[in-house]
Amino acid sequence: MAILDINEIRAILPHRYPFLLVDRIVEMEAERIVGIKNVTFNEPMFTGHFPDFPVMPGVLIVEAMAQTAGVLVLKSLGGRGDKLVLLVAIENARFRKPVVPGDTLRMEMKVLKRKASVAKMAGVATVDGVTVAEVEVMCKLADRDEAMPAPAQAPVPDPVPAP
Repeated sequence: MAILDINEIRAILPHRYPFLLVDRIVEMEAERIVGIKNVTFNEPMFTGHFPDFPVMPGVLIVEAMAQTAGVLVLKSLGGRGDKLVLLVAIENARFRKPVVPGDTLRMEMKVLKRKASVAKMAGVATVDGVTVAEVEVMCKLADRDEAMPAPAQAPVPDPVPAP
């Protein structure tokens, strides 16, 4: 049974299809969360990775794990509001087995350290009880307006020397 369904997750995370990689949250405590990603063949990543042997890219497994961690951090604040959780570090990422269409990816993330605006979390992703990936991530809580990049400035032309 889901503690948070996809609509509740969408109310917390800013991600949207095709980059929302958490389908439901099945367990959540103050320092631990478990998210589920149902991996389906019709996802855009499988048209090119790899057409004859579809495999979920490792970076997207890590992203799914980081999004699961982000739900915990943002939910502890009462929802998304004007805050974003930004990924600032990935450490000790290990990929043990391929994740393929039809798999149910279970991502368990635990808080290792937490300060006011930074959390370090470790996680394990499994399919049918078999470890497929492990990672430590560090994320930073930022105000939405601070996290947005500054508007691009028009380049200033080099002065042309007078003849």
